[in-house]
Amino acid sequence: MSNDPFVTADWLQVHLGKPGLSIVDGSWYLPAQGRDARAEYDAGHIPGAVFFDHDKIVDPDSKLPHTLPSPELFAQIVGAMGISESDTIVVYDGPGLFSAPRTRWLLRVMGAQNVRILEGGIDGWKRGARPLTADVTRIAPNVFNANFDPARVATLGDMRAIVAEGSAQIADARPAGRFKGVDPEPRPGVRGGHMPGAQSLPASGFARDGKLLPKDELSKLVADAGIDLTKPVVTSCG
Repeated sequence: MSNDPFVTADWLQVHLGKPGLSIVDGSWYLPAQGRDARAEYDAGHIPGAVFFDHDKIVDPDSKLPHTLPSPELFAQIVGAMGISESDTIVVYDGPGLFSAPRTRWLLRVMGAQNVRILEGGIDGWKRGARPLTADVTRIAPNVFNANFDPARVATLGDMRAIVAEGSAQIADARPAGRFKGVDPEPRPGVRGGHMPGAQSLPASGFARDGKLLPKDELSKLVADAGIDLTKPVVTSCG
């Protein structure tokens, strides 16, 4: 396989059931999207896919949602899902580029190298009348050898220093209304607005029809947001 972070539906359909391939449904949705990721998975998923629960694969001691778990806990949970860090792992969500990139990032930050995103998501897979199943995926527990890369993560302490010193650019991936504080946050009790010095770069603008925009269009989005990719960047979302 190439270094392309995506695989096509054609590629995945041909490789279904092949040894060393793990398929992960990494769907997660905001309340306003009106979709239930687990219910959709149970009703019909790509054959062999396992469900990655973003609300449960977290640090159990944190009061904040979606906090990165320890490498040991992550390895335990993901290994029990039948996934090895040496597998070819294909992740997907509904529209294609909403929560699947986060799933890929989590697997890669914990040591998996060959992690791809299904282009077009399962919505595109369904439109193509490709195989689906509601059967429970049979899982043979595996060993996931975690190799956590702390350089891919900014801690709260790091962020406080970055905001105070301006030592890195901050790209805020939320919608512009939430960035400006004029639209409410989806989680109760969270204040509106953004970190001082952050730039608005909504992730929703990166894709069209579930596929990443061409390089020239992406470059323009980033440049228009005031982000210089030759300098350090920290990304943030909700």
